Amino acid sequence: MLFTAILRSIVRDGSLCVIDSTGRPHAIGDGSPPAATMRLTSKACEYTLALNPALSVGEAYMDGRLAIEDGSLYDFLDVVARNYGVSGTNPWVALLERLGQGVKQANPIGRARRNVAHHYDLSSDLYSMFLDSDRQYSCAYFESPEDTLEAAQENKKRHIAAKLTLDRPGLKVLDIGSGWGGMALYLAEKFGADVTGVTLSTEQHEYSMQRAAGSPAGLRVRFELRDYREVEGPFDRIVSVGMFEHVGKKNYAEFFTRVRDLLTEDGVALIHTIGYADAPAPINPFMRKYIFPGADLPSLSEIFAAVEPLGLLVTDVEILRLHYAETLRHWRERFMARADEAAALYDERFVRMWEFYLVLCEIGFRRRTMVVFQMQLTRRIDILPTTREYIARAEENAVASLQRENWSV
Repeated sequence: MLFTAILRSIVRDGSLCVIDSTGRPHAIGDGSPPAATMRLTSKACEYTLALNPALSVGEAYMDGRLAIEDGSLYDFLDVVARNYGVSGTNPWVALLERLGQGVKQANPIGRARRNVAHHYDLSSDLYSMFLDSDRQYSCAYFESPEDTLEAAQENKKRHIAAKLTLDRPGLKVLDIGSGWGGMALYLAEKFGADVTGVTLSTEQHEYSMQRAAGSPAGLRVRFELRDYREVEGPFDRIVSVGMFEHVGKKNYAEFFTRVRDLLTEDGVALIHTIGYADAPAPINPFMRKYIFPGADLPSLSEIFAAVEPLGLLVTDVEILRLHYAETLRHWRERFMARADEAAALYDERFVRMWEFYLVLCEIGFRRRTMVVFQMQLTRRIDILPTTREYIARAEENAVASLQRENWSV
């Protein structure tokens, strides 16, 4: 069986057992943990898995044609990812990966709206099952392994606010891809900023508007259902968390040109995005087809190539390693604990699709080259302090301010 041959060419450390459609087991690996056993339920599945495993493994699991009998889906993908690129990659798999590298998708506003609706306009009840109470759907910041998801997401917002240098109230802030409103409300409530959040998701927009109506800073924050390319500036600060992944490689220059044009001469922008720590590569085809249509992940070289000709200065870059892996672990465990509710909301196939998505992403951050970039941009070289100490000081001041608020309650 060709699929088994591909796995044997990859896996040396760890153990897999593939039971084919005739019931015959195929042992792979050295017998050490982690271990997983999977059963293929059709002869056709044995061929499709070999033709394009990057896509078809997820499809087979989602449709029930690949079932995990011992161990877990996480164990299966972890064994493959731990060995991939270490003991030698199957040349057929490498060829399939290279085939997608030249794809650069256009992202007109109409298509961008449809792509966003595919994922973010799902039921609000679904996201409440696994996100924190503020609905931060992006990488948290774990200052300690003991941090709860709620604490780590609060850390993330504070860390980003520090890099924005919100040193006086009333600064005009644009939040590109404002999600369910948590970041915009945080900046308005904690720092007195005047914030405009833009999203293409009708569900997120409605939820954000409801939150703004109940916020003590409601008069300083507004949410608009529009594309960032339709916004008029200028803004003192621009923040974008988890949106750049949806821009598309072909459109990086357009995105940063708009950031430059919307930013005041002494403004600061902070872009937070998933990316690759190595050479440019296409996004996983399962993710693009079923989870985030139109999405792509940048390498730093692609971002810098887009930024450098535009008169923007990269003033700081931080690489968050493993923080998203921990975030996804929390999300996966929460989601699977309420899988029955998700199945009642959609169906079992949807649950398996989302389980595969969450596991695949977590493995990507733990075993492969996925990281998170936080990139700070300005139009002038003298806007920010010359050392990074101001970031830590701003975070310390924010923590002290929160403690004073708690004591006064």
